[in-house]
Amino acid sequence: MTRTVEEEHEYDVVVLGAGPVGENVVDRVRAAGLSAAIVESELIGGECSYWACMPSKALLRPAIARSDARKVAGLREAVHGPLDASEVLAHRDEVVGHWKDDGQVDWLDSIGVRVFRGHGRLLGPRRVEVTGPEGERHVLAARHAVAVCTGSRAVLPELPGLPGARPWTSREATSADRVPERLAVVGGGVVGVEMATAWQALGARVTLLVRGRGLLPRMEPFVGEHVAEALTARGADIRAGVEVSAVVRDGGTGPVTVVLEGGDHVEADEVLFATGRAPRTEDIGLETVGLKPGSWLDVDDSLRVAGSDWLYAVGDVNHRALLTHQGKYQARIAGAAIAARARGDERLDGGKWGVHAATADHAAVPQVVFSDPEAAAVGLSLAEAERAGRRVRAVDLDMGQVAGAGLYAQGYRGHARMVVDLDREVVLGASFVGPGIGELVHSATVAVVGEVPIARLWHAVPSYPTLSEAWLRLLEAYRG
Repeated sequence: MTRTVEEEHEYDVVVLGAGPVGENVVDRVRAAGLSAAIVESELIGGECSYWACMPSKALLRPAIARSDARKVAGLREAVHGPLDASEVLAHRDEVVGHWKDDGQVDWLDSIGVRVFRGHGRLLGPRRVEVTGPEGERHVLAARHAVAVCTGSRAVLPELPGLPGARPWTSREATSADRVPERLAVVGGGVVGVEMATAWQALGARVTLLVRGRGLLPRMEPFVGEHVAEALTARGADIRAGVEVSAVVRDGGTGPVTVVLEGGDHVEADEVLFATGRAPRTEDIGLETVGLKPGSWLDVDDSLRVAGSDWLYAVGDVNHRALLTHQGKYQARIAGAAIAARARGDERLDGGKWGVHAATADHAAVPQVVFSDPEAAAVGLSLAEAERAGRRVRAVDLDMGQVAGAGLYAQGYRGHARMVVDLDREVVLGASFVGPGIGELVHSATVAVVGEVPIARLWHAVPSYPTLSEAWLRLLEAYRG
């Protein structure tokens, strides 16, 4: 293999990582008239497009649609038998473009962004080296900014026997080409819950092993309770308060044994570890600019790395909110800040909710868990608000009391909570669990971001009979 050194290329902005976050950074800086290059070692479109958001939701949609149909009079009788797993997997493959990124490359080309395929590393301030798949070498110089958008990767715990057991991470769980007869899932967070939901619906017998007391521990406690009850009713075995001590899979093939502390064990055909994420910053040259390889990168609200006037870290790598939509939001903020500084603007609009401030990372992060039932939340939970020293009141609602819920599904079960700041009488957070509630979270996000007074929300009339009447019931309960 011959290594060649090409002359240096110069751009206004160089971006490491061409997932949704990196794509949005270059889109924003190009819209502002700056030149840009983007570097990617895998598929253009990144984790979300091929191994996370898109394939997981393609797997989950048939499961949730079937479940909803079985709760509708006159329709449940028509929805018999198992899902067609082969058709579901084939559709998943179509959704991810059969793991080809031609369309994404064409889009970047259409907006005038140069794509460099290969491994990118910082060479020092404003300089990036790219080593291509054939050993070719490019050196990129950035006039104004380098943005690190390399995302995060799944972390496997250090357990005896695990390296040779070929465990699934989120990537294998979303791209597998067959349904395991038995699936053990280690971890009760979003990935664990969603993949347990999907593979159980496709025919796997699922065992969920959770170290804590329940599922979805970062949400209000009632959310995880509803989801656990539904998974259990469909046949999942949920074991809370357990620790995995070892994994055994002779020769790396055949059944896998998950050994628990205390001597118990679980037999499965595959085991998924959904136990955390780490930043993909271990080999991108951080040491050349005085930063620690493999670390999360601290940033200000304009997403500029602390102590630097040219380096930005956007998306998962800054550990502010590990969600695709939040990373894309940060990218829009970062792009605007980079463009403003390139123009020589001395004062950025960096105050709360300013054009150049990612305020939502602190106050209004929305999330939907595509479980069955769905779960969604934005802003602060009751416990978080109380820990922050806020004087608050939580208002709860049985979603079954909403007229639209009974139309959506017979025997509808769900719950909603609104957390109100009593001093300002604005909504600090809201949480929902129940069929079809994912679409409610944006209205909650608007209320939180807008800091809309309760008195004004009273005049935001929800359409009858929809699930959104949950807002009316919550406000009625608050007002007494």
